[in-house]
Amino acid sequence: MTAALSQPLFGIFLSLGVFLIGQWLFKLGKGFFLFQPLFVGMVLGIIVLVIMGKVMGTSTATVYTKFYKPGGDIIFWFLNPATIAFAIPLYKRNDIVKKYWVEVVLALVIGSMVSLFCIYYVAKGFGLDQASIAAMLPQAATTAIALPISTAIGGNASITAMAVILNAVIIYALGDWLIKRFHLNQSKVGVGLGLGTAGHTVGSAKALELGSVQGSMASIAVVIIGVVVDLVVPSVAHLLGV
Repeated sequence: MTAALSQPLFGIFLSLGVFLIGQWLFKLGKGFFLFQPLFVGMVLGIIVLVIMGKVMGTSTATVYTKFYKPGGDIIFWFLNPATIAFAIPLYKRNDIVKKYWVEVVLALVIGSMVSLFCIYYVAKGFGLDQASIAAMLPQAATTAIALPISTAIGGNASITAMAVILNAVIIYALGDWLIKRFHLNQSKVGVGLGLGTAGHTVGSAKALELGSVQGSMASIAVVIIGVVVDLVVPSVAHLLGV
């Protein structure tokens, strides 16, 4: 039995299974934000691994490493080409990018720098330890970029993954309300940049639902924020003594 569970197919089918359950609940709940498939899949997956650990008389960490990780790593590999695929909507509306590229780059770079220091001081204010603070710093980037950076600066990649996913879930769930609340609907460019910056890949998917301009702006936000985080976070972490 354990030999079969150690095969990569277990991790793959577990991931697909909990995600499909999340999709079903999301449709059943008519878009209720706590039923966002990514969030539900994460929670259900953890519950399954905890139960398996109890039944097998071992730790959840052991179950994760031995049974889930072989298949989970295969799924994780697809994050990189999925991230690169954001170049497609960006290319389709490169006319918008060419027109507003100065404003876009400046807004994203300045915004990401400000948010980086805000994250640090808020985390510090809540009394988080150094590993947890380091894990929070790269959360502005999408998962494929944030996790390696978190590990490189001594952070806990699990905390980083949770932070990135929660960002995405909140933005997907409350995106429409936030757009109206902050009057972003007056600018398609602003909507796309906001959703892509705060919600990463999930936010970009939300932006694509609204239109091609919003989708292309969200895509460029994911790319530029990823580059900024990759270049700046290690240096800032070192500067702040993280």
